[in-house]
Amino acid sequence: MNEEKKKTVMVSGGFDPVHVGHIRMIRDAAQYGDVIVVANSDNWLHRKKGFVFMEFEKRSEILSAIKGVIIVDSVDDTDGTVCEAIRRHAPDYFANGGDRGKTNTPEQSVCEEMEVELLWGIGGDYKADASSNLVNRFRKAQKNEQTAQQRGSIKHSDR
Repeated sequence: MNEEKKKTVMVSGGFDPVHVGHIRMIRDAAQYGDVIVVANSDNWLHRKKGFVFMEFEKRSEILSAIKGVIIVDSVDDTDGTVCEAIRRHAPDYFANGGDRGKTNTPEQSVCEEMEVELLWGIGGDYKADASSNLVNRFRKAQKNEQTAQQRGSIKHSDR
């Protein structure tokens, strides 16, 4: 029996924290084949935003539970890209969310060299609930609460 191999589609990102936009992107990518998720390293996150909100192991566990995902993998992203993972996994497709395009996808040349088809706007043409926005909203709320506490308007017994 000669079965055709199911196609694979790779998605990548920091996924820190994982949010609804990531879920939509991964579920949309699954329409093209089995999904390989490449999550950037904790070191990459620290270089990009100065902290890690959720460690790789926790992000990986959540991402693995999403329908369509066959593997969540790490990557040597010391060069700021996931090119190493693309070369290693050789997916049929490399899917990009709404915040990526031909001018800000450093993996494009590796994909073209390996004949990996690039998919754009996966999960929508906009970036829903960007992780940085979620973290910034949290920080702002935390700062507002601290300011209010310093002014004495919030008492522990009032919570």
